[in-house]
Amino acid sequence: MSSQLETRLNDMGITLPDAPAPAANYVPFVISGKTVYVSGQISNGPDGLILGKLGETMTTEEGVAAARSCALSLLAQLKAACEGDLDRLARVVKLVGFVNSTADYTDQPKVINGASDFMVEALGDIGRHARSAVSAASLPLGVAVEIEGIFEIK
Repeated sequence: MSSQLETRLNDMGITLPDAPAPAANYVPFVISGKTVYVSGQISNGPDGLILGKLGETMTTEEGVAAARSCALSLLAQLKAACEGDLDRLARVVKLVGFVNSTADYTDQPKVINGASDFMVEALGDIGRHARSAVSAASLPLGVAVEIEGIFEIK
């Protein structure tokens, strides 16, 4: 049975991907009390990894789409943490976004808005969160964006 949140996502034309497996010696999430810490999710779309460097090979708009893909993976991991019941989500607490960009690129916040805007669009007020958006000289596998998240569950 789908959760109300998944029904809302489906109504928006969005299907969550399967929760990605960790690529190294770490776990995809840790639950401590009512807090779920989700490991960094890299930009990945239907055609595979979203690669590139903002300010060099990618536009800000392409970066926004990459960040949105990270948000989908964050929710997929959260669903796994909640044993399939996304309705256990109480709120998004914080997102930390890393943008693969040139030294002179300064629109990291606009890029990470792709994830932040999606969380609010999909979740309403419980999607509003604290956030950091920083630049990185490179990211794993050459991806454009990586985002980690902290969530409160019921």
